[in-house]
Amino acid sequence: MATEEQSETMSVEVNLELLEGYRFAVSFDPGAEPELFMDEPVPLGDGNGPNASRVLASAVANCLSASLLFCLRKARVDVKSLKTTATATLVRNEKGRLRVGSIKVSIDPELEGDISRLGRCLDLFEDFCVVTESVRNGLPIEVEVRQR
Repeated sequence: MATEEQSETMSVEVNLELLEGYRFAVSFDPGAEPELFMDEPVPLGDGNGPNASRVLASAVANCLSASLLFCLRKARVDVKSLKTTATATLVRNEKGRLRVGSIKVSIDPELEGDISRLGRCLDLFEDFCVVTESVRNGLPIEVEVRQR
């Protein structure tokens, strides 16, 4: 039986506003100043920011990195530094449309002291990553276009 905490539904809102061309300002809190600018690469846009594929790869990489870091810290493993690289491979579907075909993430932590608990974290951390497991397992996306 799920506890009240486990059955809780939360939401996260992100707001985008077109600035010019294909450049968007992204705010993560309603009414807040933009914290990220996104753009399509040349020749479509000007490349003045990451595009959606890069942001998706970043979200997966950040989620995995934070999840591993949380586990390591909870296990009292000293993390001196942590660097992560994510590579999104773009492929064309049967209609010739570009899609993110896969994302490869390489996490490189520099650890000090007793690292005997590292193995347990390596077994667990991916399962606790909200974004990675959602993308990996697929998720429903509803789209609505409202004309003003």
